[in-house]
Amino acid sequence: MALTSMTGFGRSDGGSGASVWTWEIRTVNGRGLDVRLRLPPGAEVLEAKVREAIGRKLNRGSVNAALTLRQTGAPVTLKLNTEVLDDLLRAVEVLRARVGGPAPSAESLIGFRGLIEPVEASEDEVAAAERTQAMLASLEIALDGVVASRRAEGLRLSQVIAEQLAIVERGVATVAASPARNVEVIGARLAEQVQRLLAASGNTLDPARLHQEAALLATRIDVEEELKRLTAHLAAARDLLAADEPVGRKFDFLTQEFNREANTLCSKANDPQITRVGLELKAVIDQMREQVQNIE
Repeated sequence: MALTSMTGFGRSDGGSGASVWTWEIRTVNGRGLDVRLRLPPGAEVLEAKVREAIGRKLNRGSVNAALTLRQTGAPVTLKLNTEVLDDLLRAVEVLRARVGGPAPSAESLIGFRGLIEPVEASEDEVAAAERTQAMLASLEIALDGVVASRRAEGLRLSQVIAEQLAIVERGVATVAASPARNVEVIGARLAEQVQRLLAASGNTLDPARLHQEAALLATRIDVEEELKRLTAHLAAARDLLAADEPVGRKFDFLTQEFNREANTLCSKANDPQITRVGLELKAVIDQMREQVQNIE
């Protein structure tokens, strides 16, 4: 399994009855799981279930989830205002008594303002429950989109980190094979330096003492342990790349250990080539740690 990034995006649209909605979820890196919700008025009852759903799908990251809810027009019924009708009929009778004429038809009265009133149908409990379930189902679709995008980004991260590990491995091999680590080479360099210092006085060097000092110096600058630990860290990092679980925190700690060994290697270096390789290791390890910050 490839790494999973903490950077992702998911969106889904849905509708039920007269309601339509859109979920948008964005995630970025974070130390833990930090969920921030933006729900419209009336949808606050969803908060607990939304947080629960997010917690099932995501382990780490800063999560921003927003629900946009719109009404397309609720179904309406027509209601006859009987009070207005009674008043209207009494007024018609008074008018007929004074001026005469036929009784007005129902069609002629129906246009009287206030007589017929549109009434929005109230949502019953069953419809409300169906809408809630539909909203939560849409949320799952958006979350699946987030998970898919985080995995795609994680695959890219794993490829980048694998390349960085290969660079570290080549650097370790270069240092391990460096002739500058040989006691005889160290002794020759030490002799050359001391000869320059003593040239003016005409003193000579004791070869046995010089070899002893070279061996002591080689012990102090030996990087064998650092190379072994870097090799062990490389194996551990590749195990994390193949792990079937969130490994972000472990990988972050491991890059700190990589950096510690690279620092020690540079401080012990007695050769320009080893120093150069050590600095290159530090640079690529810093880049790797930046990538690791985005791993779930």
